Amino acid sequence: MDLKEELIEVAGYEKVIKVTEAESGLEAIIAIHNTTLGPGLGGTRIYPYKSFDEAFTDALRLSKGMTYKSAIAQVGLGGAKSVIISDQEGKTPEKLRAFGRAVDRLEGKYICAEDVGCSPKDVDVFLEETKYVCGVHDLRGSGNPSAFTAHGTYLGILSVLQELDGSRSLEGKTVAIQGMGSVGKRLAERLFWAGAKLIITDINVDLIRHFAHEFDAQVVSPDEILFVECDVLAPCALGGVINQETIPKLKCRAVAGAANNQLLKPTDADHLKERGILYAPDFVVNAGGLINVMCELSVEGYNATRARNMIKQIYHQLLQIYEIAQQNEISTHQAAVSLADHRIEKGIGKRTEALCFPFAKEGVT
Repeated sequence: MDLKEELIEVAGYEKVIKVTEAESGLEAIIAIHNTTLGPGLGGTRIYPYKSFDEAFTDALRLSKGMTYKSAIAQVGLGGAKSVIISDQEGKTPEKLRAFGRAVDRLEGKYICAEDVGCSPKDVDVFLEETKYVCGVHDLRGSGNPSAFTAHGTYLGILSVLQELDGSRSLEGKTVAIQGMGSVGKRLAERLFWAGAKLIITDINVDLIRHFAHEFDAQVVSPDEILFVECDVLAPCALGGVINQETIPKLKCRAVAGAANNQLLKPTDADHLKERGILYAPDFVVNAGGLINVMCELSVEGYNATRARNMIKQIYHQLLQIYEIAQQNEISTHQAAVSLADHRIEKGIGKRTEALCFPFAKEGVT
């Protein structure tokens, strides 16, 4: 197969490659940001980007976010991400196998997993060509990480309430959830049973009606959700929703959600601070899925209880970040980035044991 790799030099990134294969129609980007603390791990997003530049920007932002996420979570991994430019109809087995071969050529410097548009079945196809995959749906694997990501997000919401009110109680509190996908719906269920009032939205009208009934939730349009009056706004869809245009119209006391790259620019965190809105940095809040798949790659094998117990640290890490921000009069985003940079510079949490890849198919080394 004529698999071609084009190295793209990007300041601050260890390796960024454009991968193409004419026969399968593959066009992908693998961005490895930093592997100081361990191999780069990050999901493979399959999405019909409007342009290569749009896909390229997304890959860079996501991979850098994974570096910070891994450093804060102290999982002994680095930051990387990949995107395949394709709609769902064009997501052929040939294209997925070609991508798997590209991953395999990196010899473990990048480990891929599920992400937006990338299903468990797609991951199984990657495995036909490379062992450097995690989040595998197998009795030895960790499976769908959504429940663990939702649990970490739930803890993130508790952390902002503790910081603002001195109490973790959700009774009488209103949470607005943007996006009721696999993470959003699990988060909604946890919040409902904890006593929260929910405001929800999703582009899937039938889906949102079902959840409105199940959780006695108020439904608003996707255009309204960011601006409803609530205690906590939980973005659980795509990124960039917290920006210069939306921040002046926010009516929440805090932002704590599962979406990656919620801030369009780092300076948006300063604008939130100026408005007195507490921001729980997304790369800390949504680390539950990463922690879960990391347990899959450990020598002792996957254990759900271990993953659950490790995710508890998200709550305490966030309280530490709020304290750092307050003491230094900086945004919570800058506090989290500074903490991550410190750990990377000092090698805190650096991996000391080899990763285990138990899912390699016969003939894949």
